[in-house]
Amino acid sequence: MTNSVKSKQAEHYHAVAASPGIAIGEVYLLDRQRVSVVEYDISDEQISVEIDIFHAAVEKSRQQLRDIQQQLSHHTQSEHFYIIDTQLMILDDEMLLRGTTGFIQEKQINASAALKRVLKQFKKTFECIEDEYLRERGSDIELVGERILRNIRGKNQQQIQNLDRKSIVVAHDLSPADTLQMDKEQVIGFVTDLGGRTSHTAILARSLGLPAVVGLETITSTVSTGMAIIIDGSHGEVILNPDPATLQEYLEKKRRYEFYQQHLQTFCALPACTADGVKVTLQANIELPDEADIALKNGATGIGLLRTEFMYMARSTPPSEQDQFEGYKALVEKIHPSPVTIRTLDVGGDKFVQDLSLQDEANPAMGLRSIRLSLHEKHLFRIQLRAILRASAYGRVRLLFPMISGVAEVRACRKILAEVMDELRKEHVVFDENLPVGIMIETPSAVFLADLLAREVDFFSVGTNDLIQYCLAVDRSNEHVAYLYDPCHPAILRALKTISDAARQAGISASICGEMAAEPMYSLVLLAMGYTDMSMNSCGLSRVKKIMRQWHSADGHALLEQILSRSTATQIAADLRQTVLRHFPDDMQEWEI
Repeated sequence: MTNSVKSKQAEHYHAVAASPGIAIGEVYLLDRQRVSVVEYDISDEQISVEIDIFHAAVEKSRQQLRDIQQQLSHHTQSEHFYIIDTQLMILDDEMLLRGTTGFIQEKQINASAALKRVLKQFKKTFECIEDEYLRERGSDIELVGERILRNIRGKNQQQIQNLDRKSIVVAHDLSPADTLQMDKEQVIGFVTDLGGRTSHTAILARSLGLPAVVGLETITSTVSTGMAIIIDGSHGEVILNPDPATLQEYLEKKRRYEFYQQHLQTFCALPACTADGVKVTLQANIELPDEADIALKNGATGIGLLRTEFMYMARSTPPSEQDQFEGYKALVEKIHPSPVTIRTLDVGGDKFVQDLSLQDEANPAMGLRSIRLSLHEKHLFRIQLRAILRASAYGRVRLLFPMISGVAEVRACRKILAEVMDELRKEHVVFDENLPVGIMIETPSAVFLADLLAREVDFFSVGTNDLIQYCLAVDRSNEHVAYLYDPCHPAILRALKTISDAARQAGISASICGEMAAEPMYSLVLLAMGYTDMSMNSCGLSRVKKIMRQWHSADGHALLEQILSRSTATQIAADLRQTVLRHFPDDMQEWEI
């Protein structure tokens, strides 16, 4: 929810901190309201006409996106074209195409209304997804749907181009294509009614260095073009009509923030190690192969997590083995000789498996999803394993099974993997015979069984986001209990220590893959526990590396002993803050700007 506090001088708003940084300028209001749709019946003769209208709008949308790619073909942001490719892929989605034409034929309704019904079905499906990152992928489909609707109605989209002054764009929503076309000389930030931190537009804004605050719900009805505005994308703050004192305060904050970011860039190419020589491996989490360029630019020494879900999300049928292989191979070759850790499908199956209805699951987060789905639908699992194995012939690949809850699941996965390997050998297909196999530790049962699980695999990858949620029984998207989601909870720290100890005793590696790794304050504790491998969003790499290079591991062991003796999260957070203030006073000040 959005909070607003009004005073004589200014209006203060707080929402989702989507992309860090501070921008000060004037509002450019992008007046692009959602297309209103009226449903009406059509005659038998009109059915083919409406279908033609729909297909023509789809083709026009496809051409618009290709034109954007062509316009930006020599642009420095070309590494982000995968996002437009994703939207082009959505335009070919059979569920979107057949669903819309099906409604036109069976319900005898107009094309706009039929498409709106299909988009509503998509929205319902994605809202059931527990993972915030994957849930936000539904917004990509909605944006494509809006583009088609505008083309059906013959409405041109207002473009963010040729601005004559530095402006902060305020819009109901922005597509990734909008963001790519922004002139960074003139567009210095943006604010939207809709969106979350893991939407494609927010991710793109972070990689482009554009401050952004999203999810303000009704900000477009409050502002007008030319209004003075300040946005703080680090803390989710928006200030309209700032008074002189506030303006001066944020000018100083902006200066300090930008200086610090320039300073961080000098660490990207430096080795990751502590001041006393402990080597740390910092890798990136990505969802599509084309994001590898951003990861490498930010100093990643490998891909610690490739989320394979998005290859599945924008389609009604799973991707073929060849489609998956080509995507994995391109990434593996680009990252070589560094490793790429590929996680198998980690999502529910109601969208991909015919006759499998999961909409009525009381708790989809604990239902038929992730590795449970793979073991339930073995033909899908085998196709993905074949693609990953084939890609392993082109570089260093590690295979990762998600949401493991016990030894039996690991053995079932390895049995299928062995069968697929035998198939490939008989077909004389080359692959890495010594492919490392690991599991995600993200359930309480996996923590309790860590010593037994460590005997079955080559490495652990700890998914801190889900681990915290499941251990503390907290839905972090529920505003009434989200405050309980706390990485400093003693139970979480003890669980992490248990996992690390089990891995070390078994002689296997354990890495952290989650938001905790990207927070420098937490990374110091994780390092003290023995986690020398960490994977995170690319934009967090240089910040963590800077802290690591100034840290002495002996101080970490003392800190760990201290916080493990505490009984509350409040005490632990205070200890961590005090430690950071003592060792990194300047950095702490910058984090809190």
